[in-house]
Amino acid sequence: MLKDVKRNKELRSVVVDLFSVIVRDDDVTCATIISDEVYLNVFDETLFRKARTMPFVFIVVAEHEDLLSPNYLTLKSLQQARKDGCSVYVIVLANGLQAGRLLRFGDRHRLMDTRAKYIMLHDIRLFNQKLHYLWKRIVNVVFLREHGKNIRNETWFDLSTAPFPYPINEVVITRKVDVWRNGKFHFKTDVFADKTKNLNGEVLNVVYLEHLPSVVVSKTNESKVGGVEIEILNTIAAKMNFKPKLYQPINWETSKWGQKQPNGSYSGLLGEMVSGKADIAVGNLQYTSQYQELTDLSIPYSAQCWTFLTPESTTDNSWMTLILPFKLNMWIAVLLVLLGTGSIFFGLARYYMYLMDYRGKIEEENSLAVQKKDVTIETTSTGLYLFGEITNSILYTYGILLVVSLPKLPFGWSIRLLTGWYWLYCILLVVSYRASMTAILANPTPRVTIDTLKELSDSKIKCGGWGIETKKFFEKSLDYIGHDLAKRFELIDDPDFAIKRIARGDLAYYNSKNYLKYLTVKNKININTRIYNYTLNSTDKINMDKNLHIMTDCVVNIPVSIGFHKNSPLKPLADVYLRRIVEVGLVEKWLNDVMHHIKTLERNDEEVKALMNLKKLHGAFIALAIGYFISTICLISELMHWQFVVKKDPQFDIYSLDLYYRNKNKKR
Repeated sequence: MLKDVKRNKELRSVVVDLFSVIVRDDDVTCATIISDEVYLNVFDETLFRKARTMPFVFIVVAEHEDLLSPNYLTLKSLQQARKDGCSVYVIVLANGLQAGRLLRFGDRHRLMDTRAKYIMLHDIRLFNQKLHYLWKRIVNVVFLREHGKNIRNETWFDLSTAPFPYPINEVVITRKVDVWRNGKFHFKTDVFADKTKNLNGEVLNVVYLEHLPSVVVSKTNESKVGGVEIEILNTIAAKMNFKPKLYQPINWETSKWGQKQPNGSYSGLLGEMVSGKADIAVGNLQYTSQYQELTDLSIPYSAQCWTFLTPESTTDNSWMTLILPFKLNMWIAVLLVLLGTGSIFFGLARYYMYLMDYRGKIEEENSLAVQKKDVTIETTSTGLYLFGEITNSILYTYGILLVVSLPKLPFGWSIRLLTGWYWLYCILLVVSYRASMTAILANPTPRVTIDTLKELSDSKIKCGGWGIETKKFFEKSLDYIGHDLAKRFELIDDPDFAIKRIARGDLAYYNSKNYLKYLTVKNKININTRIYNYTLNSTDKINMDKNLHIMTDCVVNIPVSIGFHKNSPLKPLADVYLRRIVEVGLVEKWLNDVMHHIKTLERNDEEVKALMNLKKLHGAFIALAIGYFISTICLISELMHWQFVVKKDPQFDIYSLDLYYRNKNKKR
């Protein structure tokens, strides 16, 4: 019995001493203890007394339990420990295979904080080649290796740790940090020192993907990689003392960020990160669920507007120049006033004509002279013929609206007053129309652009972008517009091919706004080069006339960051430096430096001179054509009326037309 009680006494002491150091030097929220029945007696009241009020999650593992697929109680305990933010893990298992499978499970599903402090028993089975990747992620670890009694009959422990930041080749050679003997640490070093502060000039593999403004590759005599994220990477590398080794993934032109393959692996940039070949990834990584699941993203250094690159114009509205100065409701009001005023003129004219007829009858009854009567009627009817018929009334009212003077001043004070006020109305209306027309003709040719998702959905042109994840983003949209765009969404790997389709007017390309600016400038440079070097065929001329337009509304503002491999120990300190870089304004400065060349080459449409051309006068020629057409129809109608109505009348006499029309008027 005494032998069992004294068993693991020294191990208990070294664990208690390590806990004392951790509690004294660090702010520990809670600790997770994972043990089996063999080492269960290591954890007694001595440990909990040293830990004071710190909570524990205690997990006892059965010797037959497969920790790569733990049972329900073990799983729930690990989840609770992760939820509580336990920053210390004590794993004391007799079976090193069990411990290795537990670490693999915790790393794969992120159920164990790999950046926490680990205390483990040294076991050669933990350093199997299949577990080498773990010791690039779990670096704050202390291995306890018990040695036999020395000449003084004392048991001592060798404390070692993972060889980070030095690379692991074929064999893991742990680095010795201290020795525990006779109840105390011999060297009294900081066994959990931050290993990421100084990486001692270690070379880290950095996979990059060209995507402006994050990564820009200038292809001159010698390819030079620059951009916002490269500047961030160089700054962090200088502070953490490592050397980045840049390389591009295989088939990066088509695979780009990468997608899941049928065999379960990933291509492109993600494939390099998942396989562990790369330590850091740069290339405009967005905060999406896929990237967060497969990599560790730093804090965002910026937020990008993602929108569509659309054809600048899908219809030509130059034929509407004459009606553009007024909106639809204004034109309706003008038409109603025209009809209403013409009807009022006609009503007043008919009323005065009725009064004149009535006056004539009275004078006739009073036996006045016929000559006097004729002179009176001729005098008082001056100007009433202008509005005596409804057609003439509408036409002369329309003529006043076009600032055409009347041939004679109408009779009657009511008509004259109405004419004066109607003239004032026409002057104000015509001046407004002319001013608006002048502004339209003085400005550049109006463009029909797509600036909202609703307009893009109504245009019925197809949408495209890179990656199946982008299409899923629209499929998961909560509104009908997103689902409509998802149905028309095509996967396009080549941006140059997308630009050609946009120039034809049958595609809208989805990407970040800054990258779309780069594509528009690149397209204009290519067009100018073709114009200078080659004779354009008809297709090229059509494409050249189609400008590209970036939709003003953002579909989404996505945070972007640089990526680290899953559960990377570099992320916490890199986030600290990245936050400082953002706060001092370096990111904004680097972004302006990258985009400055693009902005200078970008054509500013507001500076285009307003030159008059035939295209702007389409509306005038269309109006003239409509007038010719209506006039021709009226002429043909009059000729047909003369031939088939007037000449067929029995009373028609070609030699006495005045008598014929006089009799006709008397009948009316």
